[in-house]
Amino acid sequence: MFEGPILVIDRDASSRQALTETLRGAALAHRAVCSCSEVGSQPPPSLILLDLDPPNSCDDVQVLRDCPHVRGVPILALASLDDESEVAKAFASGADDFLRKPFKPIELIARIRGQLRLRAVVDQLARKEKDALLVLELTQALASNLDFRSILFTVVQRIAEVVGVDRASIVLVQEEGDVGYVVAASDDPHQRDVPIDMANYPEIHEVIGSRVPLIVTDASPLPGTETFHALAILPILYEGRALGVLGLRARRAFTFGPHEIALCTTVTNAMAVALRNARVLQSLRDQTTRFSVARIEAERRVQALERYADFFESAADGIIVCDRRGRVLFSNPRARTITGYTEGDFRDGGVGTIVTPEDLPAARLLRDGFARGVFPQGVDLAITKGDGATAILSLNFNPLRREDGLVLCSFREVTEERATAQELLQTKKFLESVIDSSVDAIVSADVAGVIRTFNRAAERLFGWSSVEAVGRDMSTLYPEGVAQEIMAKTRAEGGRIDGLRTTIVDRGLTWIPASVSVALLFEPASSDSERPSSRRGSRPNVRGVGSVAIFTDLRERVRMEQRLQQAQEQLLVQERAAIVAELAGTAAHELNQPLTSVLGYAELLRRRLDPSSPSYAAVEVIVTEAERMAEIVRKIGKITKYETKVYVGQARILDLERSAPPSGILPDDAGSDPSKASS
Repeated sequence: MFEGPILVIDRDASSRQALTETLRGAALAHRAVCSCSEVGSQPPPSLILLDLDPPNSCDDVQVLRDCPHVRGVPILALASLDDESEVAKAFASGADDFLRKPFKPIELIARIRGQLRLRAVVDQLARKEKDALLVLELTQALASNLDFRSILFTVVQRIAEVVGVDRASIVLVQEEGDVGYVVAASDDPHQRDVPIDMANYPEIHEVIGSRVPLIVTDASPLPGTETFHALAILPILYEGRALGVLGLRARRAFTFGPHEIALCTTVTNAMAVALRNARVLQSLRDQTTRFSVARIEAERRVQALERYADFFESAADGIIVCDRRGRVLFSNPRARTITGYTEGDFRDGGVGTIVTPEDLPAARLLRDGFARGVFPQGVDLAITKGDGATAILSLNFNPLRREDGLVLCSFREVTEERATAQELLQTKKFLESVIDSSVDAIVSADVAGVIRTFNRAAERLFGWSSVEAVGRDMSTLYPEGVAQEIMAKTRAEGGRIDGLRTTIVDRGLTWIPASVSVALLFEPASSDSERPSSRRGSRPNVRGVGSVAIFTDLRERVRMEQRLQQAQEQLLVQERAAIVAELAGTAAHELNQPLTSVLGYAELLRRRLDPSSPSYAAVEVIVTEAERMAEIVRKIGKITKYETKVYVGQARILDLERSAPPSGILPDDAGSDPSKASS
C-alpha cells in the first residue's frame, strides 16, 4: 500500500507552484519535482499529479508506468488539451484520471481524494485476498495427513512471518486448567509438549476464562516475557470452549491492529477444529469401549422402566426418559405424535439431534445442569419435527429417584401460544411507541383513578416524569374538583367526551388552558356481580377497568385568540379614524366656499364703511369670527388621528388641537384659504 505524499511533476515553475499551493490549502502532504527522472529518489508516493502541457507529453505517463518504483501509483493527468485524441492517448498510456486546465481547486482536490479512496479500496481487497490465500494454505495444511505436530509448527511459523512478530506459539490446556502444554513455537521446531504451570501465566488464564483476545503493549512485567515488548493472546475456541491459546510476541514496539487480530482469529478457528479432530481420533478407541458399556447399561435401565410403560402410554403430555448425556431411552405415543419421530428415530439419536441449531447451546446447558443436579421446569426449546416443521416445546425435567442418572422429561407443544404471545408483545410495543410519539398528552388511569400510563407529551405538558407520575391520583393533574366533574360528565355522556375545554395544573401548580377528550375503558364482565347496574350510560355485560384522557395544550391558541381580538380592536380604531379624516376633509372642503364668500363681502364692506360708523364695528366682528371659523376649518382638514375630550357631562367630542398637527406641519387642503380671500 502506498502511503507517501502526493508527487507533483511539472516543468513549469509557476504551474508547479499553483499546484503545491492548492494541495497545501487542502492539508494534503506533497512534494514537487520538475521531471519524471527525479521520481525514484524518494519513497513511493500515494498519487502522482502530472502536467501534460508542453514541454511535457503523454509519453511521460508511459515512462512512469514503466518505472518499478511507482508502477501501481494512481496518475492524475492535467492538461489544456483541446484534441480529444490526446486525452484518449493519455488514458491509453496509463493515466487513471484526467482534468482539463484551467481547473477549479475544489474539483482537483475532489478528484485526488476520489483516487486515494479508490486506491485504498483496491489495497484492502488485495490484502483480503492475500489473507484468504494464507487461511486457505493453513487450512489445507491442517486438513492434510502429515504429522500433526509438524503441521502446527508450519502454522505458527507462517503466522509469525505474515504478522511480523518474533514468536508465535500454541498453548493447549487441560480441562482442569492447572497445566498447559506448549505444543508448537515458531522460533523452535523442536519445542513440543512442554508443560507449563498455568498459575505462572495469569494472562493465559484470563484469556481461557474470558474467551476474549488480550493485547499487552508492555509485556516486560509478565513472567517469562522480559525480552519481549508486546504480546497478543487469542483463544482457540471450539463450540464455546477454549482448547488453548495462540500467543504472538514482539521484541520491539509493535501494534496489533484489527487486521492482524482478525486474521489470527480466523486461523485459530480453523486450528480449533483440527485440534479437536486430532483429539477425537486419538481417543476413538477409548470412546468405543465406553459406548459399548453405556449401551449395555442403558438396555438394563430400559428393562427396569418397562413396568411404568402403561402409565406413560395414556399420558396426555409427551414423555421421554433419557440419560444425562441426552440419549433417549423411552418415549410414549404422545411424545412421538408431537415430535413426528418414531421410537427407532429416538433411539438412533439423542435429544440434541432434534433441537434446532439456534437452541442447541441451551440444550447443552440443560444437559450440563443435569450433572449438577439441576432439573428446571417450564423450559422452552425449539425442535425440528419429523416433517421438517419447527415447533416450540415447553419441557419439565425431573430425576428418576430409583434409577440414578436417568431424567424424566414431560412436554407439550406451545408453538401457537408462543407465537400469539410474541405477536401480542410486538403489538404492545407498537402501541407504546404510538402513544409515546403522540404530540398530545395521553394519560391512562385504573378504576381507582391511579395513573398507569404517562407518555412523553404528558411529561412535557405537566412537568412530571413518567416514573414520578405513575402511581399518582388523576386529580393531581386538575384544579380541585375538576377531575370529579369531568368524570361525572363522561359517565353522563355514555363513557366518552371529546374536546372539552378545561383547566389543568402542571407540576409547578400553574393553571394551563387545555382541551381534554376522555373515554372509559371496558372489558367483558366475568360474573354478574361485576356487571354495572342498569342506568343511563351503562353497558351490559362489561365492567369498567379504567379511563384514558388525551390533553391538548391550548395556551398558544388562547394567545392567538387574544392577539386576534387586539388586532380587531386596533382595526376598528383605524377604521374610525379613517372615517373621521374623510368626514373632516369633506366638511373642510364644503365650508371653504361659503367662508370665502363671507370673508370676501365682509372685507368689501369694511373698506367702504367709515371706521367711525357703528356698522364698521359689526363688520370687524364678522371678519374676526369668519377668520376664526376659517382656522377651525383648516384644523378639520388637517385631522390625522382620532383624539377626543370631555365636553359636557359624560359626553366626548373630537379634540381638534390633538387630532390635527400644529400649523405648518401639513400643507393646506386643496381649495382657497378663506382667511386669504380678497375682493
